[in-house]
Amino acid sequence: MQSPTYLPRPTKEQMRALPAFAELPQSRIVLVQSGPELELAIAAINASTHVGFDTESKPTFVAGQKGGGPHLLQVATADNAFLFTPDYAPGLAPLGEIIQSGTIVKVGFGLKSDRGPIHRALGVTLRNIIELSSAVKRLGYEQTVGAQAAVAIVLHQYMRKSKKLSTSNWAARPLSQAQLNYAANDAYASLQVYLQLARTAPQLLLPM
Repeated sequence: MQSPTYLPRPTKEQMRALPAFAELPQSRIVLVQSGPELELAIAAINASTHVGFDTESKPTFVAGQKGGGPHLLQVATADNAFLFTPDYAPGLAPLGEIIQSGTIVKVGFGLKSDRGPIHRALGVTLRNIIELSSAVKRLGYEQTVGAQAAVAIVLHQYMRKSKKLSTSNWAARPLSQAQLNYAANDAYASLQVYLQLARTAPQLLLPM
């Protein structure tokens, strides 16, 4: 039997040669820390059928050590990204409703692995998700791909990813603006990848 032929993943050099990913401007990134910000976030998210979803946790560098995250949860709509921290108590209940919602579809990368930490931290179960790493793999790649490769493959754009930021202290307060921008655009990129796949290859998008 002939072995299947897989598409080659884009190299770092090929991705860097693409046009830059159209990131959200800082003015459309909202760190939810007040009543009006929470009201704005919940209204925008509840008006959406699909949102980009991601989490960030303080990294651990010792084998077997648990980080206790997530320390930041990101929800992106078509126009904004809303960032929630577990220490803003008024946001926990409405955020939990979004996470468990059967009508709002959460799209992103690595969401299956987010379920356990979210349940331990917030006591809610992440439901109604679409795992984009698997969806992009179904285009003909041998392995699942992350957000940066997916943006290159699906959107034909280069999404900058900083290891320094991805492994930064997400439990720090306050978070830096660079951290907020990084986190927001992770969720926003997920939504943009989903929207393009929904237009061009909807059969690949399997809800979980």
